[in-house]
Order: sequence, then C-alpha cells, then structure tokens
Amino acid sequence: MTVNKWTAADVARKVIDNKELLILDVRNADAFADWKIEGHQFDYINIPYFELLDGVDEILPQIPTDKDVLVVCAKEGSSIMIAEMLAEEGREVGYLAGGMKSWSTYLEPIKVGDLANGGELYQFVRLGKGCLSYMVISEGEAAVIDAVRFTEVFTNFAAEKNVTIKHVFDTHLHADHISGGRHIAEATGATYYLPSKDAEEVVFDYTALEDGLTVQIGASKMDVGALYSPGHTIGSTSFIVDGRYLLTGDILFIDSIGRPDLAGLAEDWVGDLRETLYSRYRELAEDLIVLPAHFMIIEELNADGTVAKRLGNLFADNHGLNIEDETTFRSMVTDHLPPQPNAYQEIRQVNMGKITPDNDEQTEMEIGPNRCAVR
Repeated sequence: MTVNKWTAADVARKVIDNKELLILDVRNADAFADWKIEGHQFDYINIPYFELLDGVDEILPQIPTDKDVLVVCAKEGSSIMIAEMLAEEGREVGYLAGGMKSWSTYLEPIKVGDLANGGELYQFVRLGKGCLSYMVISEGEAAVIDAVRFTEVFTNFAAEKNVTIKHVFDTHLHADHISGGRHIAEATGATYYLPSKDAEEVVFDYTALEDGLTVQIGASKMDVGALYSPGHTIGSTSFIVDGRYLLTGDILFIDSIGRPDLAGLAEDWVGDLRETLYSRYRELAEDLIVLPAHFMIIEELNADGTVAKRLGNLFADNHGLNIEDETTFRSMVTDHLPPQPNAYQEIRQVNMGKITPDNDEQTEMEIGPNRCAVR
C-alpha cells in the first residue's frame, strides 16, 4: 500500500468539515496528554514509536479500514517509519508532513461576515495553537489585528484581495505566541499600534493605542474603534468593528475568561479583569458578536470553523461572567490558574523586541497548547 502525505491544511479541512479521522500519535504519552490535534470526530491511539520498532502486528486490530488513518509525531520522521510499516501490512494510512511542528504553525483564513459598503471581516484560525487573528477589509484598505508571526500569510492574503494593509494592531503585549504585528507594518508601511501601558519596555517605535481611538478603513470610513479593557494585561484593549463585532483580545473567550497572571501581577490585575467583564462590557450592546484572540477547546468552533458568539449569549452561558460575589471571583481567577504557556517569559521578551531568536527557536518557543484562559 502507498503511504499518503498529508499537509496541515488537509488536516484542518477534516476539522472544519467535521469529518472522521483516526490519529495514531506516536509521541511519548506525556507529550500527547499535553497537546494533540483536536477534531470534532477524531479518534486517537497513542503508542510511542519505540514500542512499535519490532512490528505493528499488535495494533493492527485497532487500525480501521473504513476511515482515514493519520500517523503523527513531533517532526515527521517517526510517523513516516510507522506509516510505512502499516502500509507493508496492507493498511492505507497517511503521515503528517512536518509533524506537530507544522500543525502548530498552520493558519486557515475563514470569512466571518460582510461589513458595510462591501467590506469583509476574516478570522485566521490557528487550529494547532488556538490563536485567532483578524483582517478587516474595506474599499481597497485593510487593518490586521493580533497577527501571529507568519507575516506572509497576511501580506499574501491582502494581495489576493487586492487591498493595502494600512493599520496593524495588537490588543496587548502577547505572552503565549510571537506577534507578527510590527513586522507586517514594517513590510507594508502600515501604522503599528500597541497599548502604551503594555509597551513600557519595548525597544521599537509604535503608535500608542488608547481608549477611544477610532481608525477608519476605506473611502467610506468604516470604523474600527478601541475600547480600553484591562485585566489580562494592564493595557489590554478591545475593538468594535463596524458597530457589529467585538474583538476581545485575551480578555473574554467563548468558554472562559482571560488570566491576569502572565506578567506576574494576578493579584494586582484581577480587579481590572472584573471591572472590564462586569462593568465595561455590560454597557455594550448584547447583539455584538464576540471574536476573541484565542480558543481553548474544539467545541468552541462553529460549524463553519469560526470562533464567534453573541455577547448576550456569553453573559448567559459563560461561567466567568456569572460570579456575583467579588471575593469568589478573585479566588476562582487567582487560585486555580492552569500551567503558564511554554516559554512565556521569552515570548514576552521577543514581543518587546529585546531578543531576536531564529525561526526554529521561535517554533520551539510556541510548541504546545494555548494557555491564556482561566479554566
């Protein structure tokens, strides 16, 4: 049998189209438990590759013949070997090119909706990391929000859409992934905005992102408005786009709320987090569609692959928005925080411009699951 080579894009379509897939993950058990490829209808077998070096006979009964089978490892080499062994036993299987490293870096652009005067809003879904970036398009111009480090994805997409990137925003100084924001601005001549309260240690030039700032996109001047919303960081800022969409950064997610501890200031910032979620956001229209900068679990994806939900629905359903007692809220946020993101201190240093690791080093920094939320 032939061994099929799958790309991360192929796997992404399986996720978004809600297709079945059996993943044979041959990484060590701890790596698999920490982070794996998630899909709505995915089944999993985790057996470290070294346990299969003498043959795959024992696992053949577990390998179905009526659905796609994909072998996955960290970088691809081990998965090719095991896939070839299965193929020799007559099973049709594939392997993931580039392994989990390639899955961590893949971005899928998905249209969220139409905007005024023919504009469009796109969400770039990084399925392997849980990151969500955005591009607002209107009449030949574009704004990019919370871009990850793969700058060519955004510049190439803008070229395909025949638009010029004029503005680039980061909602806050990120700690779980490396931002591509200022690099996109440098490549395109766009203005790069960063909240000044998060930028005290940065070593590059930026334009201060302040509460109430409104940037207008295209000749019809479609509004992208900034709303100061601290709590995840002291400078965290949300955006209201076209009066219809609320881009919340890492303050509010579909299934959880942002964590305030990634700069070591949980006790200081938890009050700001509550103020944003329970006061500032409560003053907004409940029909706004919330678009966060991350998702945590595959169930947060909608049928079309987007991550989005009406603000009023989150007020009703999101546990983090329904803790009336402030002391209980503080305890929930500060006493039960999940593990911090891998290399988050180094990632913050990169996003300040203080260190410049090469591409392989950046990939290693970002390996692992998203951990921006309170769970």
